[in-house]
Amino acid sequence: MKVLLTGAGGQLGQALIASAPQGLELVATSRQEFDLADAEACRAAVKQHQPDWVLNAGAYTAVDKAESEPELAHAVNAGAPEAFAGALDQQGGRLLQISTDFVFNGTQGTPYQPEQSLDPLGVYGASKAAGEAAVQSVFGPEGRGLILRTSWVIGPVGKNFALTMLRLHRERDQLGVVADQVGCPTSTLNLAQACWRTLEIAGERELPAVMHWSDAGAASWYDVAVAVGQIGAELGLIDTPAEVQPITTADYPTPAERPAYSLLDCTATRAALELNGEHWQQALKAVLQQAKTP
Repeated sequence: MKVLLTGAGGQLGQALIASAPQGLELVATSRQEFDLADAEACRAAVKQHQPDWVLNAGAYTAVDKAESEPELAHAVNAGAPEAFAGALDQQGGRLLQISTDFVFNGTQGTPYQPEQSLDPLGVYGASKAAGEAAVQSVFGPEGRGLILRTSWVIGPVGKNFALTMLRLHRERDQLGVVADQVGCPTSTLNLAQACWRTLEIAGERELPAVMHWSDAGAASWYDVAVAVGQIGAELGLIDTPAEVQPITTADYPTPAERPAYSLLDCTATRAALELNGEHWQQALKAVLQQAKTP
C-alpha cells in the first residue's frame, strides 16, 4: 500500500511517520514539497505519486489567526481536500481527511455523534467543515473518502497546549487557565494508531464515512493544565508545579469563539477500529515522557 502523507512536519505527521506499519510505502510531504493552499499542487502530487491513500494530516490550525486570514484557512482546509478528492476520484485511490471538534457549536452539553449536523462558530471550524463537505460531495456515500474528527491534539513534539503548559509550569508560580470549555485531549501517539488502523481495516471491510477519535474521558483546559503540572513533577520534568487558577472564557477573550462543550462520542469508532480508548491522563503522561522540550 502506498500512502501520500501531508503535514509530515506537524505533530501528528511526525507521530504517523514514527508509527508507520512495516511494508508500507510512505511518501511523507510537508510545506517544502508542496503548499496545501495550492490546489493545483495538490492535484499534481496525486498524479505524480499515484497513492492508494492520501492521508491529509496537514491543516491550517491557527484558530485565532484564521479570523484575519479566512481565505488562506479555506484554501488549506477546504481547497486541499477538495483537490485531493477530485484527483483521487479520477485516477483511483482513497482519502482519509483529518477534521476537528470545532465543526460543532458546543451548545448541546452531551457528546457529539458523527452524524450530527455541523454548526461551526469561527473561520477555522467553518473551513474544516467545508473540507468535509467537499470530500463528501466528490465521493458521495461510496466510502472512498473517510473523515476522522478529533479534538485538542497534544503530542511530544511541535506546538500544543500540553507542551506550553509544561513550559509555563517551569517559568511561573501562578497560571490562569480557562475552566468553562470542556472536551477531551487527544494524544498524537494514539491518534496516529487510529489513522493507520483505519487504513488497514478499510482495506478489509466498509467503515463509517465519518468517525470520531479522541482519548477517553472529559476535561477542561484547567484540568489538563493541573494534570500537566502533577505529571511533570512526577516525571522530574519540573521542580514544583505552578498554582493553577480557574478562569472563565470571558476572562480570556480571543479573536475566535470556541465551543464551550465539544466532547466527541467515539463509541462507534472504537468498535469499528477494534481499538480501546486510553484515558487522557494516561495518554498525557506518555506524551510528557517523550516530550522534547528544553
